[in-house]
Amino acid sequence: MLADDQTMIRQGFGYCIGLQDDMILIGEASNGKEAVEKSLECLPDVVLMDIQMPEMSGIEATKEIINRFPQTKIVILTTFDDQEYIYQGIRAGAVGYLLKDADVEEMLETVRAAYRGEAIFKTSLASDVLLKVAASNEAMPEVRHKAILKESLTDREQEILQEMSYGLRNDQIAKKLSITEGTVKSHVHRILQKFGCEDRTQVVVMALRNHMVE
Repeated sequence: MLADDQTMIRQGFGYCIGLQDDMILIGEASNGKEAVEKSLECLPDVVLMDIQMPEMSGIEATKEIINRFPQTKIVILTTFDDQEYIYQGIRAGAVGYLLKDADVEEMLETVRAAYRGEAIFKTSLASDVLLKVAASNEAMPEVRHKAILKESLTDREQEILQEMSYGLRNDQIAKKLSITEGTVKSHVHRILQKFGCEDRTQVVVMALRNHMVE
């Protein structure tokens, strides 16, 4: 489902989605309130959600939708590469944050990744925001699904995942755990494989959302 107050944006993205064999556009909304109502009516798997909309913001709409249907995957789609927006999006329960200047293929792949349950934050500020999320005392939104790992994490991998959630680099983790940086790199690579993620940001977001780190 598409939620954006700009008709041209909805028409453009809708056209691109309509060309895909693995996607069906089942609803559109021009404001946050309508986005909630249409979500309750259509029960979409994935929602592309603009932030600044009349009636109700995309962040508020995301909270409302996730509260009622936690299985819905919401990707924030916006022109603003803003730390506070990213932070609020993660807190609201969004699994992705994509800028509107991204190319069409990137948008489509983000939708597919969200459907698979992956966290995709395509912005240069995401890593800094994750530090803020990890340091916050607020609870992440409750979700009924858990991250599905291809294999369970070892004790060392869980330990390194925890340090990753604090925003530590490989060399910092190595120093803190008294192991080599090469060993940390190997564990990080293995963690990425087990989560089925492309980068550290995705792994940390999934771990935070699913209460796998403190």
